[in-house]
Amino acid sequence: MTISTALRPVTGLNRWWISAPAAGIALGVLTNLAQGGLSGASNQIANSGAVWCVPAFTTGALAAAAHMALRKSVLAGLCTTIGLVVGYYGYAEFGRDGMGSPFWPLVWLAMALVSGPLFGAAGAWWRRGHTARRRVVGLAALAGVFGMESIQYTWVLHYTPQAWTCAALLVAIPLLMARRHKERALTLLTALAFSVIAYAVIELPLQHVSA
Repeated sequence: MTISTALRPVTGLNRWWISAPAAGIALGVLTNLAQGGLSGASNQIANSGAVWCVPAFTTGALAAAAHMALRKSVLAGLCTTIGLVVGYYGYAEFGRDGMGSPFWPLVWLAMALVSGPLFGAAGAWWRRGHTARRRVVGLAALAGVFGMESIQYTWVLHYTPQAWTCAALLVAIPLLMARRHKERALTLLTALAFSVIAYAVIELPLQHVSA
């Protein structure tokens, strides 16, 4: 049995539209539960937008490993992030004291509509990219969101442990997941650039909205 064949039941093959959102909903609920269970600096794991990008990247990579078309990796990523939002705020509404104003659920849903397809494609490019450029860009996108959060934790929130953790992931992801030494170096450099761009495009507008 090949690896791709073994992964087909995991990805749901032709039932990815069920497994991807179901996984997203479960992880969304888990994230909400973690906010009440994790203490100290570790609680930021449950508040991390970068962590929410990982499931979309993973489902995109798994879909690619099962030889699905790129569009299915994109849609699987989208379904996963929508599931995350539904699971998180659904549990907040029915399992806690209510989600309050619909403003932030709508903001995160809008972000899910963008980040899901992007990271689904990034996962597919990393897993089955036929060129080094695609593999580098796909993996750098994942590393870059942790770099973005490291900037946020350092300059805005002043959360030193979280900043160092995200910075470590920024470096570790290219080193551990890229295929060759040259790709590791290129992925890290690209991720550093993505970190700054993502901070300017995502975090700064969110700070303005929050204020």
